[in-house]
Amino acid sequence: MGMESDIELINKDGTRLDGRKANELRPITIEAGVLTQAVGSAYVEWGGNKVYAGIYGPKEAHPRHKQKQTQAIIQCRYNMAPFSVNDRKRPGPDRRSTEISKVVAEALEQVLFLERFPRAAFEVQMEVVQAAAGTRCAALTAASVALADAGVPMRDLIPSCASGKVADTVILDLDQKEDNFGQADLPVAIIPRTGEVVLLQMDGDLSQKEFPVALDMAIEGCKEVYKLQREALARRYSDTSTDGGEA
Repeated sequence: MGMESDIELINKDGTRLDGRKANELRPITIEAGVLTQAVGSAYVEWGGNKVYAGIYGPKEAHPRHKQKQTQAIIQCRYNMAPFSVNDRKRPGPDRRSTEISKVVAEALEQVLFLERFPRAAFEVQMEVVQAAAGTRCAALTAASVALADAGVPMRDLIPSCASGKVADTVILDLDQKEDNFGQADLPVAIIPRTGEVVLLQMDGDLSQKEFPVALDMAIEGCKEVYKLQREALARRYSDTSTDGGEA
């Protein structure tokens, strides 16, 4: 974000380098129930991003000093595979992955009925196997679907999407070049049924007039992602019921 470049990120006709309009999402595919060894799982392909999420639990929380007597805890782990980016990433957690793990856990806590599982833990594993800007939004989106696939009681799904600014233009869902050379990035996540914002971060600069425009654009993007999440789960359970009927 904010790297200097001679690249023209907005074409003369107002479109972006990949042909999208300012308020248009990249292609998104969401699948539920893709991992057989997890209690629940999801796969999100979002532009050039490819992200898996797996849910394990509820199980006894370890170490025990982290247990809560009245509710479960969420243990999130966001990880980018070494081969997920052009320059090989050093394996293991780093400052960025720790921060994303934390904000994802805090967002998910807002929709889970954790009080039903005292002293337990839900483990949320998010693995980015290919990265192309917006991985935290894709990971949170995948984790939410995976939790629903696991049958964990939830108030609602959490969709996430980012807006930002490039070439003094507010846009939705930045791609890799826009993220690298743009002026701002604003990841957002919401609870659609209530309109609550459960994730809001910003990198870069937006003016007082630009910020509400960018926020509204990101929320509208979240609503589109929400539809895709619901469709993915509907397909998953429709396929399951169909298979059961044939058996």
